[in-house]
Amino acid sequence: MAWSAESATKAYLQTLKMGKRWGKEPDMSEFVSALAAGNGARLMVVACGGAAGATTLALAAAAQETGGRVVCILPGLRELRQSKALLAAAAADLVEFVVGDASTLLLSDYQGADFVLIDCDLDDHEEILEAAQVGRKRDGVVVVGYNAFHGGKWQKSMLLPIGDGLQVVTIKPPARKTIKPPTRRSRWVVRVDACTGEEHVYRITNPHMRELEA
Repeated sequence: MAWSAESATKAYLQTLKMGKRWGKEPDMSEFVSALAAGNGARLMVVACGGAAGATTLALAAAAQETGGRVVCILPGLRELRQSKALLAAAAADLVEFVVGDASTLLLSDYQGADFVLIDCDLDDHEEILEAAQVGRKRDGVVVVGYNAFHGGKWQKSMLLPIGDGLQVVTIKPPARKTIKPPTRRSRWVVRVDACTGEEHVYRITNPHMRELEA
């Protein structure tokens, strides 16, 4: 999940273009798009409380930059029809629409999501947050909640005053442990020749090695 400023910038500009074609200002969507693309997100999932809108559009722009895919989880068939109608001219072919429970789907079909966007207007948005983090501690995940000023604040999140509020939770993959080779201790041994009186100095690098005799 190395940060790419170039990908973030391209996704930001692409979101602006798509938003103008859609006929609505993306608002905080540029930030979301840049964040997803900058982190190189490959599987982006958005849990919507209603019909898909500018936030889903933002992830579609990011996916164009990273070569990833976007899955939009909707609460019902009515929202599905509305979403397809709203995004038909902009990004309907870039988004996979699914109807179901977001927590369940994130724990099963989309457990590999590395970027999750959650509508904090959903009553179970905290449960969805927990589901998004399960199984991703090894690989890392970025979870963003929008409409954050409407719902409760997540623990260990960064609250940003963008749009109706964004809260961001980042789980970074653990640092890889480097195995250091064992340190070879050495010591010096001095022996005196009883016949000649000469001193002989030896360096022993193996701690288990017996002392050399003169």
